[in-house]
Amino acid sequence: MPNATENFPLDLLLIGGGPTGLAIAIEAERAGLRYLVLEKGVLVNSIFRFPANMTFFSTSLNLEIGGVPFISHTDKPTRREALEYYRRILESWKLKVKTYEPVLGMGRQSSGVYEVKTSKNTYQARHVAIATGFYDIPRLMNVPGEDLPKVKHFYDEAHPYVGQRVLVVGAANSACDVALETYYKGAQVTMCIREDGIYEKVKYWIRPNIENRIKEGSIQAFFRSQVKEIRPQEVVLTTPDGEVTLENDFVLAMTGYQPDFVFLEKLGIEFQADGQRTPVMNAETFESNLPNVYLAGVVQAGLDTSKLFIENTRHHGEVIVGEVLKKTSPAGRLPLG
Repeated sequence: MPNATENFPLDLLLIGGGPTGLAIAIEAERAGLRYLVLEKGVLVNSIFRFPANMTFFSTSLNLEIGGVPFISHTDKPTRREALEYYRRILESWKLKVKTYEPVLGMGRQSSGVYEVKTSKNTYQARHVAIATGFYDIPRLMNVPGEDLPKVKHFYDEAHPYVGQRVLVVGAANSACDVALETYYKGAQVTMCIREDGIYEKVKYWIRPNIENRIKEGSIQAFFRSQVKEIRPQEVVLTTPDGEVTLENDFVLAMTGYQPDFVFLEKLGIEFQADGQRTPVMNAETFESNLPNVYLAGVVQAGLDTSKLFIENTRHHGEVIVGEVLKKTSPAGRLPLG
């Protein structure tokens, strides 16, 4: 694979091997570019970290990329089916992807070529696309005791919580899914919700279920409430009626996630002063403040992570590769096939 020790740079280096990164790689493959995808974890690492029994809101048709059919047993695919699909994408297109290779830093040489250092190698590239998603960094509650082992910001499955007193923090899709799944598997579930009710955009097949469980008292919910403190065997809530102390075994903080802004800043990405940490970017070309460095996928949205998702970012690869082709001579591209 081309790296800094060889006599030519890559046309395009992609940072992030999620659905958006793979969609860009497909376009680069189609165009015959010299490219490489670097992924710090496993292939589609964010989806791998989703709850084991998660069902997507989108249909399989809206998730398809590269002309490869996404086959699922129901209208809404599962995490397991998605992982199988992206493995088939990798195999069908023979994409050039290196997993378990986190990027450590990036600098631009006087020639305009970028030097990208990873845990294993150093690469040179004329263009870089960053598609690192947002699922790695949880939005913390910043309360005492949040670092206790009983506090989980990533949920896997319900089995560990059988017979346990569980507090679920949040009211969006993840929180409602977790509350229902743990309740049905035998946990004593309480929810702590900052707003007056369940988030209005919760999946239509989930919302009536969670609201009915709360209404009947199967799941206790504290609305307009926040976690004040977490203790080894208790949790303290601030509610409209004052402080409430609950006996508690686990806190499942489904408070959302955000892009790795520290990593983006380390690469040299700048942000707008809009309170949302929206990156500086040309809205038409997706080029960042750094020349020939592009942003793709949900990282474009800053903290407003619900604005972008897989199905409305599939075209990012066409845009970015189109910009790369404008600046790359045909003689420098690899032959197709």
